Order: sequence, then structure tokens, then C-alpha cells
Amino acid sequence: MTLNSATYLSGFGNHFATEAVPGALPVGRNSPQKTPMGLYSEQLSGTAFTAPRSENRRSWLYRLRPSAQHPAYQPFDQGRVRSGPFTDAPPSPNRMRWDPLSLPEPATDWVEGLVTYGGNGDADVQAGVGIHLYAANRSMTDRVFYDADGELLIVPQQGDHAFVTEFGRIDAEPGHIVVIPRGVRFRVECDGPIKGYVCENYGAPFRLPDLGPIGSNGLANPRDFETPVAAFEDVSRPTECVQKFGGRLWVTTFDHSPLDVVAWHGNNAPYRWDTARFNTINTVSFDHPDPSIFTVLTSPSDTPGTANCDFVIFPPRWMVAEDTFRPPWFHRNVMSEFMGLVAGAYDAKEGGFAPGGASLHNCMSGHGPDQASYDKAVAAELKPHKITDTLAFMFETRFPIRTTEWAQTSPTMQLDYDDVWTGFAKGDVGQ
Repeated sequence: MTLNSATYLSGFGNHFATEAVPGALPVGRNSPQKTPMGLYSEQLSGTAFTAPRSENRRSWLYRLRPSAQHPAYQPFDQGRVRSGPFTDAPPSPNRMRWDPLSLPEPATDWVEGLVTYGGNGDADVQAGVGIHLYAANRSMTDRVFYDADGELLIVPQQGDHAFVTEFGRIDAEPGHIVVIPRGVRFRVECDGPIKGYVCENYGAPFRLPDLGPIGSNGLANPRDFETPVAAFEDVSRPTECVQKFGGRLWVTTFDHSPLDVVAWHGNNAPYRWDTARFNTINTVSFDHPDPSIFTVLTSPSDTPGTANCDFVIFPPRWMVAEDTFRPPWFHRNVMSEFMGLVAGAYDAKEGGFAPGGASLHNCMSGHGPDQASYDKAVAAELKPHKITDTLAFMFETRFPIRTTEWAQTSPTMQLDYDDVWTGFAKGDVGQ
């Protein structure tokens, strides 16, 4: 069957029900003795069975063949993919910045184009994150992928993407994000070169942050998160299935496409979100608030108020604060920050931080605006000003981010990054 993404079900954290063929969903029972159309029922659990109802993530899938119908997995070429615990290079406290990845010359699909920059924690104990970038130029053909170690938050930066999943198809482009739950099989299709960023979340699934005194509206709204309608492939030819498990890649071959779910219902499903729908909250008096006010999604940890990982965006917005230094101030954090740029320029860096590039400021490393941005900001006439044509984001995490050997030795590493903070004049205290 041809997959169709023309219709999405809006909402987030809700229970969905969708079928590609009328009557495929059983009524009244999740796993009746005889399912409609001879389909096979399967539950995909994203949390422990006994997780509180408000936290429980699971979906029921009704498919052409059992997903268990495959040979044993064998080791797969790791390429440049690494996983937590990150031990292939010594940890570094230094601030780092990278130029964008070059597009590959040979035919390279999304899996082959993944490059790990670093991360923290341990996939086996379900804490921490892995951070990857990708550059590819062809669709995955007769190949699917899934991650048993973590949930994937994908930020396209270049090109049109199609994520063909067990749950249906999601089309995405720069400005969208796509979240694929742990264990969900998918492939990435493209008509040309694609690039982007991936946060592999080993911890609790991403969710919307609480709004506290903001009230009931603002930031990312639940109705703007979109899950796909059911669609399935009835394809009886060999399909390679690559999985990430225990920090390594493994592969087996199905004798059919495993994207054969005819109907599904539940709340553990992939979804898409458009960053243009973010309702930015900012100051209308003085002193801009902490960057946490730009949080889209959070993966909470066992410490209240401290995230395993936050996904934060810096979209177009008005700046109106009076008598205020408007770019981010100089700061040192307990949280570690990995930043990417989808489009435009970032207001705290005048140059060197290009779309598709990345930067890392680990915990307690001093950072902030470069000298050109600082000089411009302190001399600016403070009047209402709209930051336009930009989209930056941050993966912020509670643990130090350990970079891989590849990231520390890559030719894309900007070895002169520290120089952006040289040359500041000493303050004048009248002595």
C-alpha cells in the first residue's frame, strides 16, 4: 500500500486510534482471540507496565505478520556511531565549536550518515543522552532502523525528509522536529541531500514541561503535535533491519517489510512538531528571563526540577527589554549545553556559528556573547526589535557531555574558538 501523510491526528500525550483499512481495529478488546482480518496484535510499551497512568506510554499494533518473525541479529558496521558510556576519548572541559558536516560524495543513507559527537550517562541504565549529526544523499532502500537504547529527537537542518514508520508516514523539513519512540522501526527517504541533528534520549520519554505561573497557555501547545495516520506496506522482499542495542549496531534481514501495521491505537507513537507554532514568552520590562523559558520538551530525571535533557529553541521573537543587555549574558551553568543552528544567525555570535554547525559548552565552562556581539549590544539604541530569519536550538543535559574521539579530532573542529572571548577591556573601577 502507498503510504499517505496527507492527514495527521493533532494532539500530544493523548490516546489515538487510526486504521488504514476500515474494520482493522478490534472493538472492545486489545487482543481478542481472533483479530479482524487475521492480523496479529502486538503491544509496544514505552514505559514499564506498572508506570502511573499519567506517565504510561503504550500502543497496540495490528500487523500483517508478527514482528518476532526474523532471524538472529548479527553485528553491524558501527561506522561513526558511538554510545554511552562515552569512553573512547578523555573528557574535556574546553569549549568547542564545529563547522557544518560536508555532504558525502558516495551514496549514503541516513543510517550510514550518522556521526556521534558525544553524550553522557549510560544507555543500559536509562540515563543520559547521545548526540549525533547526520549528512546523507539517498533514501534508505529495503532497510529500516530502530533504536532500543533510546528515544530519538530529530532536528532536520537541510532538505525534505520522509520518516516512513510502523505507525505511518511523517513528512518533515527544516523548522520541524520529529520524535521517534524507543523501539519504533522506520526508514528515512529523501529526494536530495539532507542534514540534521539527533538527540538520543536514554532517559524518561520527552514530554511538555509544566507551565507553573505562566498558566494554561504558552510555549509549545499540545494541539500542535501531530501523529501519523495508519498506513502499511505489504511487501514480500528482503528488508534489512538495523537496530541499536546496548550501545552497538546489529542487523538482521526480514523476508518482508516490517512496516506492516494496518491499524494502531495508544499514546506511544512518533510525532512531528512545527517550531513556528512555538508561543514565545519573554520580558516586557527589563532583564530577559533564563533560557529555560524557551523549553519545548523535557525528559525529567529523578531530581525534581533537573532534567535528564531539555530541548530548547531560540526562534524569531521580539526583544523589547528596557536598559537590558539583550543577548545572553555571560554565564556558567550546572547544565551542559550542546547547541545547533538550523537557519540564519544566532544573536550571541557574530560569526563562525553557521547553520548545520554545532557548539558545546560543558557544565561550569564560562561562555556567552563573543566580543563583536557584546560591543554591538552595549552600544545599541534600545528600542523594540524583532529577531527574524533564525532558528537555533539547544540540547541541555544535567551531566557533562563527553565528546567522541572523532569530534575532538575532526577537521570541522574550530581550533580557534576560544579566541572569540579575547580582547575584552578590563572594567574601569577608577583606580
